[in-house]
Amino acid sequence: MKLKNYAIDQIIKRAITTSPKTTLLDARSMLLRHRISRLVVTEDEKPVGIITEKDLVKAIYRIDNKTIENIRVSEIMTKRLVTVTEDATLYDCARMMLDHKISSVLILQKDGSLYGIITKTDLISVFLTQAAEPLRVSKIMTQPVITVKPADSLLYVESVLMKNRISRVVVSRNRKSVGIITHRDFIPAKIPLWLRQFGDPKEIEKYRMAKNPNEFKSNQLSYLVAFIAADIMTSNPVTIDVTEDVSEASLLMIRHGISGLPVVKNSLLVGIITKTDIVKAISLGS
Repeated sequence: MKLKNYAIDQIIKRAITTSPKTTLLDARSMLLRHRISRLVVTEDEKPVGIITEKDLVKAIYRIDNKTIENIRVSEIMTKRLVTVTEDATLYDCARMMLDHKISSVLILQKDGSLYGIITKTDLISVFLTQAAEPLRVSKIMTQPVITVKPADSLLYVESVLMKNRISRVVVSRNRKSVGIITHRDFIPAKIPLWLRQFGDPKEIEKYRMAKNPNEFKSNQLSYLVAFIAADIMTSNPVTIDVTEDVSEASLLMIRHGISGLPVVKNSLLVGIITKTDIVKAISLGS
C-alpha cells in the first residue's frame, strides 16, 4: 500500500510531555495514568528528549543505591531524537521508525517547537482503513517466536527482552500461547499470582497503582528473584490465526490496545505479528 501522498496532518496527535526535572516515580505515574508508552521531554516547548516504558524498566532494575524518587527523567531519557517536519509523508515516518528501531516520530514546526507525534499505532490505523488488497498474516509475521515458560524468573524474562531487543515475549506451554509479557508489565507494582487469583479487585488495583510501590527501592535484582513469568504475564492473550488478513490483526491491536499478537495454527503457536511487521509492509508498499 502506497502512502507517500497521505498527509501526516490527518493522523498527527498531541504528545504528552514532561519536564527534564520530573522524577521517575512521577514519569511512571504519567505513563500509567495516560495508558501510553512514551513521554516527550520538553523545555520552552521544544523537545529535548524522550522516555519510554523500556527506558523506565531498564532504569528501575539498575538503580543501585538510589530510589526511584531521587532519579530525574533527564538522567535516563534518550536525547537523540528522530524528528520530521510538517511536510513529511507517512512513508517517511515508516522508514524512519524502521531505520532507527523506534515506535514513534516527533513532528516539529519550522521554529523547532513540538507540533505533535506519530506512532506505529497511527500507521496501522491508516493501514486498516486504506489497504486495498488482502494480505495474509503468514506473509509478514515473525518466526520463529522467542518464548519463555510460566515458571521462568522475571530476571530471565527481563534478560530475554533486553538481549533480543524486543518489546514483548510470549509465555508458552506445550507449544501453546498461555500468556504474554511486555515492558509495561514491569512498570506497575508486581502482583503475586495468588493475589491476582483470589484477591479483592479493588485491593489489587490499589496495589498495582500504588504511588510509592515498595519494590522500587535499591537491590532490585534480589527482589525480582521471588517472581516468575506467571506473576505478571497477561494470561490468555489475544491471538490470530495464520490464515487471517493483516487488517484483522490491525483491528485487534487497536481494539485491545496491544502491539503484538501470537499467531496460531490449529491452536499451536507458529509466529507473532507486531506493529513493526505491519509498518514494514507499509514501507514496502505491500
